[in-house]
Amino acid sequence: AQNNLSTLNHPFRTDYTQTFESGTTFSLGYSSLRQSTNNAFTTFNPAYNTGMQFGVVQPLLRNRGSRITKIPIMLAQGRLRIGQTQLTDQILRLINFAELAYWDAIQARESLAVQTESLRLREEALKRAQRELELGALSPLDIYQPQAEYASAEVLVTQAKFLLERRLDAVRRQIGADLDPQYRNVPIVLTEPVLPPTDTANYEAELLVEKALRIRPDLDATRLALGLDDLRIEQATNGLRPEFNLSAGYTTNGRGGTFIPRPTDIIPGESGRMTALPIPGGIGDALSQMFGFNFPTYSMSLTLRLPIRDRRAAADLADALVTKKLDAYQVRALEQQVRLEVLNALNDVESAKASVQQAIIARDFAQKRVEAEQKKYELGTTVLFFVLDAQTQLIRAENEVVNQSIAYRRSMVNLLRVTGDLLDERGITID
Repeated sequence: AQNNLSTLNHPFRTDYTQTFESGTTFSLGYSSLRQSTNNAFTTFNPAYNTGMQFGVVQPLLRNRGSRITKIPIMLAQGRLRIGQTQLTDQILRLINFAELAYWDAIQARESLAVQTESLRLREEALKRAQRELELGALSPLDIYQPQAEYASAEVLVTQAKFLLERRLDAVRRQIGADLDPQYRNVPIVLTEPVLPPTDTANYEAELLVEKALRIRPDLDATRLALGLDDLRIEQATNGLRPEFNLSAGYTTNGRGGTFIPRPTDIIPGESGRMTALPIPGGIGDALSQMFGFNFPTYSMSLTLRLPIRDRRAAADLADALVTKKLDAYQVRALEQQVRLEVLNALNDVESAKASVQQAIIARDFAQKRVEAEQKKYELGTTVLFFVLDAQTQLIRAENEVVNQSIAYRRSMVNLLRVTGDLLDERGITID
């Protein structure tokens, strides 16, 4: 029977590469191979081959210098800063949405209070009309108007209650209590009062615009992206340069294992036969030769690669240039948008402040009219219709005061958002 030739290999390799700021690349590698076979003519069995390689590559044109080698790190740092500013902008908008939802709930609460007061006045007017009807001082045809007014007031109170519940559910969503069964049905107490604005400060529009242009996180993120475009252009320009490298290398090897003598290398045996005796050995012999640098190999070379018709590198550069132009336009457009938002928000604040004062004056006159119509009705110089109409106008005036006061608060929140001051005003810091 013939035995099949078989060989068993156990390879191992490890490499280390380091690129320095100057662009120089240093590499160190180690490899070893254990080989065993059933071939009778093998000199070493098992055989160990080891090798160590040192190499240095110095770019002379492309990838040369610390600036080029640091570009990937600077790009990563820039993307990190962009992510941080985008997170700040997102949190700022979330706080803005939460405050607007809260003021919507406040407005619904105050509207419910106004409608409840309207219902009380309508109830008093209806009771008075019913007494007058019983005493014969009121025509049966005139009782329908106070009854209709009372029914309408009840409908408005019911609608205001459901609106308040809907606004409170929106607040629960903003604070994350809508999905938690433990806090889903916990009552929300709205403690903020609705008071007319007492702020008499005069805002300088240009100062607010300048501040917004300086601290708005969304604008800051866009400017950071524009700065990264310059790095990408520099990186793409480097890709179009010829690759001209100076390389140097050093290699040392070693060999060891159990030595099998050839048939001519025999010694007499005790029985008179010629016997070949193996000489023991192992990987230690190979390592000793390798670290003894007994078999060195030196190499040095100059490599030149010309980027002739390198469409990929040219396309990368063109994309980087176009992206920079687009980002520059975006920065300009966002600066114009920020300026317009600040001016509009400031106008809204001043308009809401003036509207609150006018609504208060209108409410005071409506209150005086109600009192006057009530006195005239008691004296018998007017009819119930004008009293009810005066009360309706008073309810509308009170609602207008509430709406304009809430509009002022919402305008202030919006002004803080567009100027980028909302987080600082609320004491929120992002680490």
